[in-house]
Amino acid sequence: MEIPVEAAPTLTGDHPLTPRQRRQAILAATLGNGLEFYDFITFAFFAIQIGHTFFPSVSPYLSLMGSLATFFAGFLTRPLGAYVLGSYADKVGRKPAMMISMTMMGVGIILLVLTPGYATIGYAAPVIAVIARMIQGFALGGEVGSATIYMMEGADPNRRAFSMAWQGASQNIAASVGSLVGLLLTYWLNDAELSAYGWRIALALGITIVPVALWVRSSLPETIHHADTAVVAHDGFRSYLRPIICGLIIIGSGTIGTYIFQYMATYGQNTLHLSARLSLTGEFANNAISIVAILIGAAVSDRKGRKHTMLVPQLLFCALIVPCFLWLTTQRDAVSFIGANLILSYISGYMYGAVYAAIRNWGAAPPGADPGPGGIAA
Repeated sequence: MEIPVEAAPTLTGDHPLTPRQRRQAILAATLGNGLEFYDFITFAFFAIQIGHTFFPSVSPYLSLMGSLATFFAGFLTRPLGAYVLGSYADKVGRKPAMMISMTMMGVGIILLVLTPGYATIGYAAPVIAVIARMIQGFALGGEVGSATIYMMEGADPNRRAFSMAWQGASQNIAASVGSLVGLLLTYWLNDAELSAYGWRIALALGITIVPVALWVRSSLPETIHHADTAVVAHDGFRSYLRPIICGLIIIGSGTIGTYIFQYMATYGQNTLHLSARLSLTGEFANNAISIVAILIGAAVSDRKGRKHTMLVPQLLFCALIVPCFLWLTTQRDAVSFIGANLILSYISGYMYGAVYAAIRNWGAAPPGADPGPGGIAA
């Protein structure tokens, strides 16, 4: 697929997008980002069923571990995808990078959905599944950076956290849709049917949206300023080391919570021995409340500043995670499972928009300069 690069319009100026263009850009970037996360996260929801397909074993634990190892393969290529497609986005443009990441994600989904199980093609099945996950991981690594910086560059400076919050909200919207699809499948299919082909249906739904997402993204204006890329190249990596390290620490701590929640459906079924229906209901609840928390926290951050919007939820999360899991593992019922998900997911999601807005402001400041009122110190 040839992606037109030179013909893409480039926007310049301190406020490159009109209000209407900002809304369109955020919607388009959010749509693609959410669609890519749908299939990546849906794999986690159906880890048990996928394990039965590609890693059959007399031990359910070993089968699940094989599935989780395949999921982990996607994380091995995410840093590589972030570096390769991130560099491409800086040199060529955000738009072509987002087009490539979406196309690669579609290829990975098709490969995984159409690969026969171990019973049909033997060891080739898990090998192909791992390759598919690595393609998806590479694509997702490039997608997050390209889509995030695109929204940063197009955001209203006075509402930057709220604009950036849609990056995280789109992930939780995708996860909510994925868990809802999984929940509906548990009503229509029995356990054997879920393992045989139910998970393939859930993943395949993402393929149908890929052409639409590519069409929407093709209409986006380009936000990159080639003069800016020359400055970055001249200053070098070390000039941006401080915001990079701070960003890794802050986002890394939040990511731990994110993947705890994305695997709650598997944890509920495999460890707590809850039904698939209840486990997916809890998963849907935690993603739905996260969307609300992300947007509320971002709006507060734009009005009150970044610092407290980030620090207070982090401290609350650390204080409540052990009591919530003790409640969860002791009671093992619907109230504790859904309740613990709601409490921890709301706290974890609250700081999302503030984090990205603060990192953006800090990274945009000249080396050694104060990031200003919109930065982390605010």
